[in-house]
Amino acid sequence: MDKTKQYVAMIGGVLGALLLFFQALGFEISWFNEKTIAAFLNVLLAIVPLAFALYGIYKNQYLLTRKALNQEKALEKQGLK
Repeated sequence: MDKTKQYVAMIGGVLGALLLFFQALGFEISWFNEKTIAAFLNVLLAIVPLAFALYGIYKNQYLLTRKALNQEKALEKQGLK
């Protein structure tokens, strides 16, 4: 999870650098400022753990494939589940 935070921080750094670059060129984009960058990073920090959790649930779901369904039935027949 620490690497994920580092990647999000790098994305924030690039967005901050883009903001400074645009300001140096004289472009003012009203919706692209420090507050929107911070809000975007907060969303990323919330979405990434959710994505990992959903992926873990998906990978641990045994009834997604025909093979897994057959294995589930075999385990039930043997009384192991």
